[in-house]
Amino acid sequence: MIHGIHHTAISTGDIERALRFYRDLIGFTEDWSSTWPVGTETVDKIVGLKDSSARVVMLKLGNAHIELFQYATPRPKPGETNRPVCDHGITHLCLQVTDIDAEYERLKAGGMIFHCPPQVAGKGFRATYGRDPDGNVVELLEVKDGAGPLVIEFSTPNSEP
Repeated sequence: MIHGIHHTAISTGDIERALRFYRDLIGFTEDWSSTWPVGTETVDKIVGLKDSSARVVMLKLGNAHIELFQYATPRPKPGETNRPVCDHGITHLCLQVTDIDAEYERLKAGGMIFHCPPQVAGKGFRATYGRDPDGNVVELLEVKDGAGPLVIEFSTPNSEP
């Protein structure tokens, strides 16, 4: 029986920079951290790599966990920092917030780059996308009291919003 999602993992080339973003700016707290050296067979089997070594930090905020990895070996390829969200793979991490305008301004002042200011995204919902320091997309989503299920409503140029 599957119970739900436990965590999302992000590989980064600079774990300290990622911690400054997710822990210090966003507000996650560090749950635990660890490292493993080259030759740790069990980890190599799980991750499907040979001679891996890394530092890992598990962060927690509410019911969500983010696991940050900085691999030393094998040498990782850097990600594209402006990967379009239409490309295959995980497209974004969504954080539910209250007062999206205040969070947008706080995070923007902290250096987060956003695609746009918060937008109406359906009845009772406002949202915006921004990027973490590695280019991963982080969505801010505000859900107003009484909002129904999240159904994104878009208007076309010739229709009412």
